[in-house]
Amino acid sequence: MVGGIALQAEGIAEELRRRLPTQRKTQRGKLALLVATMLHARSANLMALAASLPLATERADMRYQWIARFIDNGRVVCDAVMEPFAREVLAKAAMAGRVTLIMDQTKASDRHQILMLSLRFGERALPLAWRVEATEGAIGFAVQKALLTAITPWLPPEADICLMADRFYGTPELIAFAASKGWNYRLRLKGNLSVFIDGHKSRLDQHAARRLPYLPEVELTHRRVTTNIGVITDPGHDEPWFIAMSDTPGYLTTLDYAKRWGIEPMFSDFKSRGFGLEQSQLQTPDRLSRLLLVMSLALYFAVSTGQWDAAANPSADEKKRRAGNRET
Repeated sequence: MVGGIALQAEGIAEELRRRLPTQRKTQRGKLALLVATMLHARSANLMALAASLPLATERADMRYQWIARFIDNGRVVCDAVMEPFAREVLAKAAMAGRVTLIMDQTKASDRHQILMLSLRFGERALPLAWRVEATEGAIGFAVQKALLTAITPWLPPEADICLMADRFYGTPELIAFAASKGWNYRLRLKGNLSVFIDGHKSRLDQHAARRLPYLPEVELTHRRVTTNIGVITDPGHDEPWFIAMSDTPGYLTTLDYAKRWGIEPMFSDFKSRGFGLEQSQLQTPDRLSRLLLVMSLALYFAVSTGQWDAAANPSADEKKRRAGNRET
C-alpha cells in the first residue's frame, strides 16, 4: 500500500504542478504526498497520518515531525492553493445554471470554529475557502465579509450567484453585502428578529402565527435593510423557516433554501464519517486551516476520480440511457 500511496502522490503532484506552476516544487511535492496519505489513512490525527506516510524512515516520530513542519509552514497559503480548483468547479456550475454558494460554521475543536464557504455540487457541496477562529460562538460579520470578498474574484463574470446561509448569518449586514454584489440570496432569519411592515414594528414569529407566508419589502431592525421574506411551516420541523430572499417570495423560492443542506454531508466528510477532524488535536487556527487544505484537496481528488470512473465505466442502466440519447 505504501507504493500505492507514493504512486498516487506522483499523479497528484503533476496535477498541482499544472494548476500551481509558481508554487515551490518542494511544497507541491509535500502537499501531494500528504493528500495521497490522507486519502489512504482517512484520519486527521497526525500520528495516524504519520503511520501511513511513505517516507524512507521507520521512525514514526520523524514522519510525524515531517507532517508537523508542513502544517506549520506559513508560506503555504490556503486560498492561493484552492483558487484554481475553486475557479474550475465554479465555472462548471455557472455553465449548468445558478451558482449556489453555501456558508456555514462547524466546530473544529473545543476552542476553534470553522467558517466554511462551499459550492453546491450535485446533491452535496465542495469546499471553496474557509476561516478558522479561536472562539466558542458564531464567527462575526467582519470575518464573513472578508471570506466572501476573497472569493469574489474567483466567480465567473456574469454568473447567476445565490448565497445561502443558516440563521446565525441571516443578518441585515449580510443581506446588504449580497445586494451590493448583485447576488441572489436565501438567508434564514431568526424568528425573534424585529421587522417593519408598512411602518409597523413586529417580530417575524408573529407573522408565522398569522399564517402570512410571503412578506415582500420588509425592513429589518433599526437599520431598515429591505428584503423579501418567505415563511414555510413544515410539520416535520419544530420551527418555521423565515427565509430572506432577493427574489419574489413564494413557495418554491422559499423551499429553494433546502439546497443549503448540501453542506452537511461535506461536514460529515471532514468529521465523524470521514477524516475525523475532531481528532487532530491541533491548537492554532493556522495549523487547523492547513490541515483543512489537505482534506479539501483529498475531497476534490476523490470527486474527480469518481467522475472519471463513472464516465469510463458506466453501469448497465447508464449505458442504456446513453444509447437512448444517441438514438433520439
